[in-house]
Amino acid sequence: ESVDLNQAGLCTVILHRVNTPDATGQIEIDASAETVFAFLSDPANMGQIAEENRKVFRRASRVGKVGTRFVGVNRNGWHVWPTFCRVSDVDPGNRYAFEVQLAPGVRVARWQYDLEPTEQGCRVIESTWDRRPAWLGTVSTPVTGVADRAEANSRNIAKTLIRLKDRIESGS
Repeated sequence: ESVDLNQAGLCTVILHRVNTPDATGQIEIDASAETVFAFLSDPANMGQIAEENRKVFRRASRVGKVGTRFVGVNRNGWHVWPTFCRVSDVDPGNRYAFEVQLAPGVRVARWQYDLEPTEQGCRVIESTWDRRPAWLGTVSTPVTGVADRAEANSRNIAKTLIRLKDRIESGS
């Protein structure tokens, strides 16, 4: 099922339920995959484009390397919560991904960015998998203010991708 959340047609979000991401979206950007990858592979940049993320704490010397750990601060209205993340995939110009945990052994989500060259630049595909155990799904609603995480992530991905496109194409 596709839902066009942007009337200008800049971004399409696709919801999947079985053995696929819980939410995914894609957008074409007039820039090389390498340029977009360089921006996405520095977690500190997410606060500039992501809907919920406000700030990331990380060691600059480890940017763009598998195993890099960082802490994000997310916000939804008055709800504020930390995320504990570890970079899992780094394939320059092709894929960047990280895993989110509540604590060691308690997985929350996987976020993945795939890049594909196009004639004008590249296509960015942002996807997420909800990996929370059932008990955590119940507990997280009052913490985050989000009851339907897949739906919220679908909306957030659309907004994030539009901001990414604007940020990269404007060169700011």
